[in-house]
Amino acid sequence: MERMGLVEIGQVLPITEGKLPGSYYYTLGKAYAMSANYAVGERIKSKEGTVAAIEETPRGFYITMEFDE
Repeated sequence: MERMGLVEIGQVLPITEGKLPGSYYYTLGKAYAMSANYAVGERIKSKEGTVAAIEETPRGFYITMEFDE
């Protein structure tokens, strides 16, 4: 996430799955944030998740999501 205030802890966000040749990635909400790449065995099956934490680091803001899996 690029800046604070786009999402709040406890907010439920839809996720959109993108596919690369050997992995998957996820976009949170209306492009609030993007995930790292996940291997095929780590694929997320949920279509939405709950924001569990927002952390500010020198590289930007990181969102931790919880899923019903």
